[in-house]
Amino acid sequence: MSPSPAPTPAPAPAHDHDQDQGQAQAQASARAPARFSLNQETIRQWSLPELVAGCTAAGVGAVGLWRDPVRGFGVRETAKLVGGAGLRVSSLCRGGFFTAADPAGQAEALEDNRRAVEEAAELGADTLVLVSGGLPAGDRDLVGARGRIADVLGELAPWASAHGVRLGIEPLHPMFASDRCVVSTLGQALDLAEQFPADQVGVVADAYHVWWDERLPADLRRAGEGGRIVSVQVADWVTPLPEGVLLGRGQLGDGSIDLRGFIELADGAGYRGPVEVEIFQPGLWARDGEEVLREVIERYRAHVE
Repeated sequence: MSPSPAPTPAPAPAHDHDQDQGQAQAQASARAPARFSLNQETIRQWSLPELVAGCTAAGVGAVGLWRDPVRGFGVRETAKLVGGAGLRVSSLCRGGFFTAADPAGQAEALEDNRRAVEEAAELGADTLVLVSGGLPAGDRDLVGARGRIADVLGELAPWASAHGVRLGIEPLHPMFASDRCVVSTLGQALDLAEQFPADQVGVVADAYHVWWDERLPADLRRAGEGGRIVSVQVADWVTPLPEGVLLGRGQLGDGSIDLRGFIELADGAGYRGPVEVEIFQPGLWARDGEEVLREVIERYRAHVE
């Protein structure tokens, strides 16, 4: 009996090039744009190792760090972790709170800010962000408080320069003038910064805090012409504000700010650095960190880029 013929092999499945292309596009869109920087507080639920791992996986090239979690993990250990992953530290938050009226309070603030400069230097941070401080209890003198900021900066700026750290004065929305920051506009921040060399002191332009100001385009041009824009941050303005207002920063695209227009103004003024997403929102903190990062990157592409 003759042997049965060998079975004909089944044809290989056709390769779906369209599917491959779609997957590649999806993977590319999930990765962060080149200028995207993630502020640590946006995904506060992540530990520092989780932050570094999540950013590395998503192609994020820069992070903004905060002093408390950095000190909790260890400044040297953080520098090693972040640097070893190839991440740039776009900013360290925060220094400042210079407005104490008594000599002991001013000396304490200066000492704390010197430590902040040393931490920023060890981390290789581009900028130490300064939140200048509100009015002391019982004080109603905004002009005097701003004068005390300049006095402390006169001592701090040379110290920071010697450590290779640039200071960035961040104006906060006027609703914070009483308790957090008597510097409420970019123009006021520039009035302070311009008392010092541009390579020592600049300004931080945060869309959440300055979007409402009709002088913003002119002030950004002024900052750019002087080489003073050291950091740009974005979050959206949503209402109603929560009780306490601090944690009311909105997800990109959820609020009233023309974020793309804001970045176009900053770029038009000559800024070419990272754009840091800084959102304080308990709703984001309650979610999975990887999910939040994917959403933030998608929103950044849709509303900022």
